[in-house]
Amino acid sequence: MPHRLVTQQMIDTYQADGVVLVKGLFADHVDQLRDGVAANMADPGPYASENKKAGETGRFFDDYCNWTRIPQFRDVIETSPAAEVAADLMQSRRVQMFHDHVLVKEPGTSMATPWHQDGPYYFVEGQQTISFWSPLDPVRQATLRCVAGSHRWDKEVLPTRWVSEDGFFPDEGQYIPVPDPDAEGMKVIEFEMEPGDAVAFNYRTLHGARGNQSDSRRRAFSLRLVGDDARYVERPGRTSPPFPGHDMTPGQRLREDWFPILLQRQAGSEPLT
Repeated sequence: MPHRLVTQQMIDTYQADGVVLVKGLFADHVDQLRDGVAANMADPGPYASENKKAGETGRFFDDYCNWTRIPQFRDVIETSPAAEVAADLMQSRRVQMFHDHVLVKEPGTSMATPWHQDGPYYFVEGQQTISFWSPLDPVRQATLRCVAGSHRWDKEVLPTRWVSEDGFFPDEGQYIPVPDPDAEGMKVIEFEMEPGDAVAFNYRTLHGARGNQSDSRRRAFSLRLVGDDARYVERPGRTSPPFPGHDMTPGQRLREDWFPILLQRQAGSEPLT
């Protein structure tokens, strides 16, 4: 049976739309994650960015790949129901760690998170992927926005650098330009959320977020996991995150010493339908 936070309708919606809301996924870990974010901002990692863009106001901080050095993140990853919920939604028996991501928009931050798919930045291919985006403050306008069904598009969206808006890789026809979902009438899904709720979405789902024009912080913790069919794939250049020295080859599962298995269900067990 699926985890108590997951219904069959949620599984069907995730498979069809590429995105679903999981109420209370990290509800028991909000204070712990807030402490972890504070520790991360006080001691940023090598990939931290302030996302400073001319003409924009406020502070938009993000950083990733810190779970091995920030004990609050590690504990939440290992003790929360995230891996079980991921297995249910991905329809995967295996759940493997990929990386964590922190995104903080201080009050009055005007810069939006640009529309993008995560998949093209990563060295992972496969349909059994999932990202949990969880706010640590109540969110209304500064919530995550996802385009329904975009995980099933024939071509991926060109990955770009958030500040310069330059293409992350050379485009030799394998990508489509970054769309404007609002102007193009796409079905955009967004949720008003409480701390500890989580948006779950497939890596290929187009998503973004508005700036934070409220008078409150918007802290968010993201957790990226992969499932049975996830394999290493080479990209046209340096990926984000880069994970230098990984020594993997195309078609290989992600190495388990760097990307540990969080859950392994037996063959024939639920949640496969």
